[in-house]
Amino acid sequence: MSVDPAAAIPGGEVSVECDGYDTSNLRECRATIGGEAARMVGAAPWRVLAIVPETLEEGGDLEAVLESRDGQRSEPARLVVGRKLAEDMHIVANPAVDPDDGSLYVTRSGSRGQRVPVSLFRINADGEMSSVSGEITNPTGIAFDSLGQMYVTSRLDGTVYRVTPFHEIVPFARNLGVATGLAFDGAGRMYVGDRTGTIHRVNGRGESDVWALLEQSVAAFHLAFGPDDNLYVTGPTVSSSEAVQRIDRDGRVSVFFKGLGRPNGLAFDREGNLYVAASYRGRRGVVRISKDGEDARLVVAGMNVVGLAFNAAGDMIVATGEAVYSLPLGIKGTLLK
Repeated sequence: MSVDPAAAIPGGEVSVECDGYDTSNLRECRATIGGEAARMVGAAPWRVLAIVPETLEEGGDLEAVLESRDGQRSEPARLVVGRKLAEDMHIVANPAVDPDDGSLYVTRSGSRGQRVPVSLFRINADGEMSSVSGEITNPTGIAFDSLGQMYVTSRLDGTVYRVTPFHEIVPFARNLGVATGLAFDGAGRMYVGDRTGTIHRVNGRGESDVWALLEQSVAAFHLAFGPDDNLYVTGPTVSSSEAVQRIDRDGRVSVFFKGLGRPNGLAFDREGNLYVAASYRGRRGVVRISKDGEDARLVVAGMNVVGLAFNAAGDMIVATGEAVYSLPLGIKGTLLK
């Protein structure tokens, strides 16, 4: 017996692959994950679809077990469940890991125009969360440059803000439309995604020019540079089969991979595989796409996933609209030592 995918966050739907599971009396069929009852949403002799219990907030390397008539139990299967780091958030893009100390930055972005007392938070290596600032309204994209300087976009005022080591908030670049995604290329140049369809390139003085044009998004543009130094972009539209766009160094746009549902945040590992918060073939969570764009599969099950990042320990940080989780998957990101 096995679980597909082999990793999930609470609330995610996993497929328990089995052989000859007795479903003759569904009332006696039961699935458990980590000893907790998991709601079954589908059952057949060869597969059971189950929801990872929300109560498993501590996560861990857990066992999934099927029970059937007369208390018969299957052999356990392994499932890595994410540990909840924070809740009651409002996240709309990738969290970001500080390359200097490994701390994690997340947002309480709020609805458009909503001002909240604290909109930017820091979670240290011990999992303790602290307030950073409430000065940025509707913070969206977060990224660090090669010197470890942190920048945050505001989709309300179209500004990129620099956050100093003392957590002072300084405007860096303005008039960038509905500024959402944020990324730096190998030469240290900043790129900002305006969800109305423009990718801006910003120099070290905060001056911008139009670098590429895409179809406008109904949510945010999400940006990540690959090991090939091409820019990869997602932006949900009204289509049910959406693409990851690739933009080369000259600003030429092409389709890297198509077939995702509502793709959001994205990140690369050191092998060049791309991970995207999206739906794929009717299943939701984090999708891994091979570096040639020819193969894709769901690797983390989860609902309402909007972003992800990798820390230096090899953990995948997964953000939903409301919470943040850590999964020890042993994956190294491209920008971490």
